[in-house]
Amino acid sequence: MDSPSTTTVSILDKEYLISCPKEEEANLHRAAQHLNEQMKQIRSGGVIGAERIAVMAALNISYELLQSKQQSLTDNSDAQEQIKQMLGKLDQALMSIES
Repeated sequence: MDSPSTTTVSILDKEYLISCPKEEEANLHRAAQHLNEQMKQIRSGGVIGAERIAVMAALNISYELLQSKQQSLTDNSDAQEQIKQMLGKLDQALMSIES
């Protein structure tokens, strides 16, 4: 793991120096870009005040994260059910071969 480096991100027309590991720099820039887009969208709706915009953006992103986690859990559960069904079919096929 490389030592942290400093990179600049731009959010709502302000520049911020952020320290992060070199290998995570691209992910940091993508996250900052996503946050910037969310905040600009909220600001375009007439919301005034950087703090209020930041809180609303944080809530929106948290909601997206929770939806993604829930979908992942649902997908995982579906995959486990399909695996159980395939194992059952394999067991039946093996039993018919042994008989």
